[in-house]
Amino acid sequence: MTAKVLFAGCRDLPEGTGDEHGAAKVLTEAGTEVRWAVWDDPQVPFADADLVVLRATWDYLERHEEFLAWCESVPCLRNSAAVVRWNTDKRYLLDLAAAGVPVVPTDVVVPGAAVPWPDGEFVVKPAVGAGSRGARRFGPGERMRATAHVRALHDDGRAALVQPYQADVDTNGETALVFVGGVYSHAFTKAAMLTGPEGDSAGSAGAEKLTAADPEPEQLAAAEETLDAATGLLGMTRGDLLYARVDVVTGHDGAPLLLELELTEPYLGFAHAEGAAASRFASAVRAQLG
Repeated sequence: MTAKVLFAGCRDLPEGTGDEHGAAKVLTEAGTEVRWAVWDDPQVPFADADLVVLRATWDYLERHEEFLAWCESVPCLRNSAAVVRWNTDKRYLLDLAAAGVPVVPTDVVVPGAAVPWPDGEFVVKPAVGAGSRGARRFGPGERMRATAHVRALHDDGRAALVQPYQADVDTNGETALVFVGGVYSHAFTKAAMLTGPEGDSAGSAGAEKLTAADPEPEQLAAAEETLDAATGLLGMTRGDLLYARVDVVTGHDGAPLLLELELTEPYLGFAHAEGAAASRFASAVRAQLG
């Protein structure tokens, strides 16, 4: 019987960004039925699919609980609903820091709490957010503006994260290391997106400046450590994760720091990798089919 795989998108991106088309082609040629579907389309029988792969479900931010409930209704979801619930709230960074992962210093500010402002430049972002949507960069003299942004996030029902800005991003960007089936595949660099307090961006892959990258050994080691810690916290193996993207930046001391661990629906940058990367992803999908 032909295995059926659904790639889940959203109404604005019902077939994603096009980045997965190469992997879909490989899967189809290998005898796997692949099609795209909008995650909140009630006419789609997601429960009947052999595998549902979250790819471009980027409209869930305003409907977080609804999205989590949908994830839990899909029997064969990758990554799993338990992973999604943990990973879509950036407070997971505190869990990873407690597990010993070098993380960009992060404070969570809930309504009514005092804000621990960092020295120097800093970033305020929502705890539930994708890309750089809702994230803004402030200087040390802009705390009133930053306070207003924190208040706006609270008024929208979201906790805020406050992090010191890592200045190396302006020169070298972020390095995104992509893993499929728990194994390193490829990397790409994302140029700085936040240029100041008005530097809030849409956060879509198409708006970012991306280039292929060859990560430093220290960056790869940090990414490996992050995945080991995350899967330990989640009670699973790295092979249980169909995909992962580990975004690292260089800290003030020159060492890599984790900025984000993307386990839910990250852009995987196959367009910025050699052709075999899409084939590796297709093979990982087939492995998840058992």
